[in-house]
Amino acid sequence: MSAETATRIAAFLDAHHVVSLATCGPDGPHAATVFYVRDGLALLWVSDPNSRHSAELAANARVAATVAPDYFEFDDIFGVQISGLAHAIADASERANAELMLQARYPSLKRTSEGSPALLEAYERAEFYRLEPTRLVLIDNSRGFGHKDTLELGGNATKAMF
Repeated sequence: MSAETATRIAAFLDAHHVVSLATCGPDGPHAATVFYVRDGLALLWVSDPNSRHSAELAANARVAATVAPDYFEFDDIFGVQISGLAHAIADASERANAELMLQARYPSLKRTSEGSPALLEAYERAEFYRLEPTRLVLIDNSRGFGHKDTLELGGNATKAMF
């Protein structure tokens, strides 16, 4: 594993906010965009447990994800592709930590939790999720068309790195 590649991926993830999460279920593939926060190289987010992507990852933890801004020129393309396993966070302390991390990055979440009764009820029903990557690919066309730097991970390597 390249420490330089891991550092570049972490910096890129910190500079962006939306991940496109792909799941697969009985109706076929599905993609959803969610706000995330980085924990090591893992991604955390909050979502309605009844949403399609949440239901599908509960049945099949294997997911793919992409973080990439909108570009117009091929030479500018720079993004991260992620493969891994995602799950709802069951442990109360890990859930509290995920909530604090997300609220620190997105103050609107804290306001939602303090808002109207309807917003508060929806937020309290929400689940916190974690994507543990097994593979991350940094696409950087500034280094050549289709240039890729790949990290293959295993176990808890995502948290130990950062």
